[in-house]
Amino acid sequence: MATAKAGMTVQIGELAKNLGITTRTIRYYEEIGLMGTSKRQGGSTRVYKKADVLRLKFILKMKALGISLKEIQELSTIFDINDQDFTMITPKLIEILDQHINMVDEKMNNLSSLRQDIVEYRDLDEEDPLEVE
Repeated sequence: MATAKAGMTVQIGELAKNLGITTRTIRYYEEIGLMGTSKRQGGSTRVYKKADVLRLKFILKMKALGISLKEIQELSTIFDINDQDFTMITPKLIEILDQHINMVDEKMNNLSSLRQDIVEYRDLDEEDPLEVE
């Protein structure tokens, strides 16, 4: 997988292909302020430095964890305001992740309860399956 190494750049098409996303996704993240502005090679082709690639990978990881774009925007704003110091987003990141852990736990409890209800219903007297307790 080709990614930008220190001091080098990667073009948008190659970056998108390597990360399994579309160039439109990258451009959208730029439009909504998640990525910052890309540099242009020869005035037209977008190119990205190593820091840009790492930031995009972070965004994709957050999305894979179920973090909303709005929450990622909050983290990006904190990151940019603090001269891209990752340690400055850590408290907010932990807060967001804790909220998502609680949501996942709640969903798991609800699914476990639903599963138990289904098992109990399946095990009802087979002669009268419509009789519900």
